[in-house]
Amino acid sequence: MMKPPKAKKIPHIFNEFGNERVDNYYWLRERENPEVIVYLEAENAYYKAETAHTQALQDALFAEMKARIKEDDSSVPYYYNGYWYRTRYEVGKDYPIYLRQRETLEAPEEVLFDCNAMAKGKAYFQLDSFAVSDDNQWAVYGVDTVSRRQYTLQIKNLSTGEVLPYQIKNTNGQAVWAAHNRTIFYAKNHTKTLRTYKIYRHTLGTDPKNDVLVFWEKDDTFDTYVYREKSRKYIVIGSESTLTSEYQILDAYTPLESFKVFQPRIRGLEYDIAHYEDFFYILTNKDGATNFKLMRTPEAATEQEHWQEVIAHRPEVRLNDIEIFKEYLVIEEVYNGLERIQIRSWDGSVCYYLPFESETYTAYTTQNVAFDTEWLRYNYQSLATPASIIEYNMRTGEQRVLKEQEILGGTFCKENYVEERLWATAPDGTKVPISLVYRKGIEKNGANPLLLYGYGAYGVTINPYFSTTRLSLLDRGFIYAIAHIRGGEYLGRNWYEDGKLLKKKHTFDDFIACSRYLIDQQYTSPSHLYAEGGSAGGLLIGAVINEAPELYKAVIASVPFVDVVTTMLDESIPLTTGEYDEWGNPNEKEYYEYMLSYSPYDQVRRQAYPAIYVLAGLHDSQVQYWEPAKWVAKLRELKTDNHPLYLDTNMEAGHGGASGRFEALKETAKEYAFLISQLAD
Repeated sequence: MMKPPKAKKIPHIFNEFGNERVDNYYWLRERENPEVIVYLEAENAYYKAETAHTQALQDALFAEMKARIKEDDSSVPYYYNGYWYRTRYEVGKDYPIYLRQRETLEAPEEVLFDCNAMAKGKAYFQLDSFAVSDDNQWAVYGVDTVSRRQYTLQIKNLSTGEVLPYQIKNTNGQAVWAAHNRTIFYAKNHTKTLRTYKIYRHTLGTDPKNDVLVFWEKDDTFDTYVYREKSRKYIVIGSESTLTSEYQILDAYTPLESFKVFQPRIRGLEYDIAHYEDFFYILTNKDGATNFKLMRTPEAATEQEHWQEVIAHRPEVRLNDIEIFKEYLVIEEVYNGLERIQIRSWDGSVCYYLPFESETYTAYTTQNVAFDTEWLRYNYQSLATPASIIEYNMRTGEQRVLKEQEILGGTFCKENYVEERLWATAPDGTKVPISLVYRKGIEKNGANPLLLYGYGAYGVTINPYFSTTRLSLLDRGFIYAIAHIRGGEYLGRNWYEDGKLLKKKHTFDDFIACSRYLIDQQYTSPSHLYAEGGSAGGLLIGAVINEAPELYKAVIASVPFVDVVTTMLDESIPLTTGEYDEWGNPNEKEYYEYMLSYSPYDQVRRQAYPAIYVLAGLHDSQVQYWEPAKWVAKLRELKTDNHPLYLDTNMEAGHGGASGRFEALKETAKEYAFLISQLAD
């Protein structure tokens, strides 16, 4: 047994609203302090030593997860502007290769980017996206080699393969071309806060130092970005905070002109725009449309007084998105937690839903880049059904499966698994849905290991998706469940509103209620129940184990946002100011006291905790590494049990963990090995 590291205590005193807070581990924020690195490396050494006995299990898990993946795989090709585009993976290689073929799939392949070659010699590599000019001769692309989401843009001549000899640094990784193939627009990140706050115009072949600033988002609660409409007529600058949005538009054929504000921002007014012929279609919460409605307005009159209703607000249906085609409007919506896709013809002669009959599933449109087509592409999957990309003819009703996720090894059969949707009851009487999957034959006797996953923030819905890696748990007798707690939008926008700001504790109450329900219904028991969450889901896990540690055998918290108050008081930290509408502004006493009452780091207490595995990334731009590091140090100081507590910091990665599909599997194997090793304890 190796002795766990003990971080030194250097009291740092906070005084807010007459309340004194003492943070003994505040010094761990000092990224350049060699003692900080020594401490993180000591925690890593401790984790490796204490889990050395699971190495064979980790290797076995990695091998079986990798064996299910088709290494020589490729995406379904899509046609755009004279070329078929697709992505290919090759045997033994971690990164994708981006290809295109002119006009037909029989044409010679043209390699746009071989990320394996580009990543060579780099500990981390991510090509965020690329955009091709209208004449198909140039591509602008963004690369991150640090994992801090600060991307460098470069421009490649697709005819010669030459990369222009200059770089545009500190961007969000995305750029768009104007119509004449000489101009791009891109977004810059702030070097310290990483907030995306400026939009620039760049002319091909010129020094980036001379790029023109076309928009500066000076409100630090907003981020900004730029994109081009599917109709290709407009370039759009978007500005968004949690509660408010604003757009500016520019004709893509006159890129040197000024952008025009579509509808000036009004606090609480959210809207998205999509161009079609002489109109813009607007998805908005205008006039109290909590679950959103669809409106439209003429190109020449875009202010809200000109907006006309197309689809009325429905309190029971969340209108999520639209997809515009030349002859059809496709509507994505959610009813009672289940996704629906509706097809409407512009002339009004057709209106129907695609038929989905499963009890719990995920369905959404995907890669519909072509405008003049009657074929709609969508993705369908569930906890037990591998993902399929399906093409549906909106005119004839013909349907064809373009690709179904292939599970190698010959042992997988979806009929061997059972999917269910259950409803737990929260303390305030609210019914909370749970999606779960398990292998047939499992008895509800309380003896089953069960992994309960949750997130519950930002209106993000964790849908019931298929995972090949999860089979390694299911085939070992685990039940896997997703708690669709408040803070997400599984049951509509009100489900989100009821789990944020001064109602944030509903998120934690819901997760605990789901845990108790699964125990009461004999799916599992406290000695067999495991929980996992990442980022804001890590906050969930931290809050839950402070409140009800006795319910869980072990938990995993990945890059957890646990030091809520201190982080939200520090405007220099990336994402802070833009988060006030999600968590509240702790500079205001009411929010300060409420946040302090659940902040996992501040609420660590002297009590027994379950076994805990914490993952962090040294270069994390969203949850700084010191939050999990401080949390673990404080837990070591105060917890009264002998259960394992591990901090595993990836010293070369950030919020998303390792790059490369197989390196990421190794991280999953470590998580699963931790869970499985607890079964015998």
